[in-house]
Amino acid sequence: MRRADATTLEYVTASSHNTRHITLIDPAKQDPNTAANRAMVAIECGSSMIFVGGSTDTPDEVVHATCKAIQEAFELRAFAASQDPESDESQWQIPVVLFPGGAHALSPAADAITFMMLMNSTIRRFLVGEQIRGAPYLEKFGVEALPTGYLVCAPGGKVGEVGEAELIQPDDVDLVHDYALTARMFGFRILYLEAGSGAETQVHPQLIESARTVEDLTLVVGGGIRTPEQATLAAKAGADWIVTGTLTEDAADLQELRNRINEIISALTA
Repeated sequence: MRRADATTLEYVTASSHNTRHITLIDPAKQDPNTAANRAMVAIECGSSMIFVGGSTDTPDEVVHATCKAIQEAFELRAFAASQDPESDESQWQIPVVLFPGGAHALSPAADAITFMMLMNSTIRRFLVGEQIRGAPYLEKFGVEALPTGYLVCAPGGKVGEVGEAELIQPDDVDLVHDYALTARMFGFRILYLEAGSGAETQVHPQLIESARTVEDLTLVVGGGIRTPEQATLAAKAGADWIVTGTLTEDAADLQELRNRINEIISALTA
C-alpha cells in the first residue's frame, strides 16, 4: 500500500537519518492469512517495507495470494486509523514489494518489484533471461520496477547455488567497489548485498563500507542478520536498509515476532 505522494522508488531511495528495516515474508513458508498477520506486526513495530518472495520455486498464484492478503490487511488498518483522530493512517501506507526468485513469482497486487540483475551470476538466466520473461507481465500489471543490482556474498546459501554466483568474499573490497560502480553506470538506483537466506554469517562490514563509497546508490543488505548487534554492524558500515526474513519465519508466535523486530528496530534507531 504505497504512499500516494511518492513513487516506491522515491520512497526507497529517500535519505533517512536512521537505517530502515524491511521484513521479508516468504509465501512458501506460511499461508496468506498468517503472512498478513506477520506483516501487520512488522509494521506496528516499525518496519518500513514488506518484501514478498525468497524461495526460488514458489508459483505465482501463491505469491499473489500472499500479496493480496497483506494489501487488504493494510487497507483495513488504514481505514480504521482514518476513523480515529488519535491514529496515524500513514503508518499503513507501506510498500509491498516483490522480491522474486524468478519470472514465475509475480503478482499484480504488489506495489513494486526489485527488478534485479544478479551481477555475479555466471549464467545468462539471472543476468537478463528471467528479466526478459517477467518484463511484459510487469508492464501489463503496472507494477513499478526498482532497478537493482544484486550481489551474492559468501556464504551465499541457496541463492548463490541456484544463481551459480561467483561469491563475493569478505576481503573482495576492491571487487565490490567495482561492482557498485558498474551498478551505478548501468543506471541501477539500488545495490543489494546478499549473504543468503538463513546464512550463518552476514555480509562482511568492510564490503558494505566499500560499496558505500560509491555515490547515488541506495544500499540494501540482507542475509544472516538475526540479532540487534548484527543489524547495528550493518547499519554502521553504511547500509540504508537491512532485510530480515528468517527472523520472521522462526518466531514461534506473533508475540515472539513482535519482540524480535522491536529489538532490531530499537538498535537501528538508537
